[in-house]
Amino acid sequence: MKYATTILFFVMKICVFAQHTNVKVARINSPNEPSITLNSLNPDEMVCGYNINNYCYSNDGGKTWTHSFISSTNGVWGDPCLIADNNNNFYFFHLSNPQDGSWIDRIVCQKSSNGGEIWNNGSCTGLNGDKNQDKSWATFDIGSQNIYVTWTQFDNYGSTSKADSTNILFSKSSDLGETWSQAIRINQVLGDCVDDDNTVEGAVPTTGINGEIYVSWAGPEGIVFDRSSDYGETWLDKDIFVVDQVGGWDMDIPGIQRCNGMPITVCDTSNTKYRGTIYICYGDKKYGEDDADVWIVKSTDNGDTWSIPKRVNNDGPGKHQFFPWMTVDQVTGYVYVVFYDRRNYQYTQTDVYMAVSKDGGKTFSNFKISESPFTPDAGVFFGDYNNITAYNNVVRPVWTRFGTSASRGLSIWTAIIDTDNMVGISEPVTENLNLQQNYPNPFSAQTFISFKLRQRTNVSLVVFDIFGREIEKIINNEKRNPGKYLESFNAKTKKLKSGVYYFSLITPRQRIIKKMIIQ
Repeated sequence: MKYATTILFFVMKICVFAQHTNVKVARINSPNEPSITLNSLNPDEMVCGYNINNYCYSNDGGKTWTHSFISSTNGVWGDPCLIADNNNNFYFFHLSNPQDGSWIDRIVCQKSSNGGEIWNNGSCTGLNGDKNQDKSWATFDIGSQNIYVTWTQFDNYGSTSKADSTNILFSKSSDLGETWSQAIRINQVLGDCVDDDNTVEGAVPTTGINGEIYVSWAGPEGIVFDRSSDYGETWLDKDIFVVDQVGGWDMDIPGIQRCNGMPITVCDTSNTKYRGTIYICYGDKKYGEDDADVWIVKSTDNGDTWSIPKRVNNDGPGKHQFFPWMTVDQVTGYVYVVFYDRRNYQYTQTDVYMAVSKDGGKTFSNFKISESPFTPDAGVFFGDYNNITAYNNVVRPVWTRFGTSASRGLSIWTAIIDTDNMVGISEPVTENLNLQQNYPNPFSAQTFISFKLRQRTNVSLVVFDIFGREIEKIINNEKRNPGKYLESFNAKTKKLKSGVYYFSLITPRQRIIKKMIIQ
């Protein structure tokens, strides 16, 4: 028994402690909002940018970094976005603060052709009088050699006037960042200018296997999706609704001054069987104010329809996971998500976790990548995002950390991910939970749901629609003894339309979802 206890303790230590070497990228200028990318022709070359005008480059795969400052006559005002093409060039997108102009009145793109050491003065797009251009993100299309960028335009940043609105804008460069097309609006529904849940924000573009451009964003309609099949010349007449974002994209997280769950859109262009799959990752509080989670939905039909949300973090309920970012390794087709995680603590101590899916987003393994937790300070701005890049099993996340005592203050970190050792709390621990298919199914009015518990535990039974919107909590976190249970659900009293719905049985350690059909 003593030997077995020792083995168990060893396994638990593997789950708790990070397996991946942490490297400090920078600590200069109270860094936050890091963005990272690598050169697919030479993955040892990496560049990381962070607020407001800082960048670091590495020539050894992220083991060591050199810091410098970026400048432009267009001004530099944060929101860094780093991407790379397949011609040994890096691109640094950021907001502006020009001497000749208005604060954040354009989106700036600066280019480096020597591994991120030196950057040109840059080009710009989106100049529209004194309107504010904010939160840009970009992507490179290998097929067309085009660069695409999307962002939010504020008529008047922070305004509460109904006369002021936000829109999602798009621009492209067909000459590797030298010049840009006239920015066009691609959203149908306006947002407000408050920089809150009803503001349209979080537009992250990606490209498909036939040159399509895909992008989603959050706003008053939840998360919506748009696409172009002609290199950005035209877009859908009506944006496609993807999913409700319960509680909105502006999330309250203890110890974090500002936190968002804005969507990240990525398409798998690898030569695997998941080629062409579009993924959207986001955060929300579907299961309550004290339970922020990371979610992913996917589409295999060009964005016409979307899966039900898949919970990426696999801990029990009641703990916060937040600030997700996602990428796809375009060689292996693996989906990687990085996020802050508090599953191991009672209060605001925070780890950094990653999740990986090797089966097209069906299942995710979770593993801790930070070597030690940190405790954030609500008086210190953490920025609006972390980031991750991956290519051919070279995986580098990047995140902001807050130190205490002698190392007090913000710093930027990465981890040298060992893709052969992505272990941790990989799947929920089973409780031998048994959930039966509802009967009758299909049904028009009433149906019955049967389940069996093998141990005393808290349990919830929830019905929701294909967009993840909760319809009814049949059981709301009740303590139940071992045994068989039979519950009923009446679709007629809820005035539900015919179609596909889902029900989920949830305990602190397990979550089972089944589909049901209303005639």
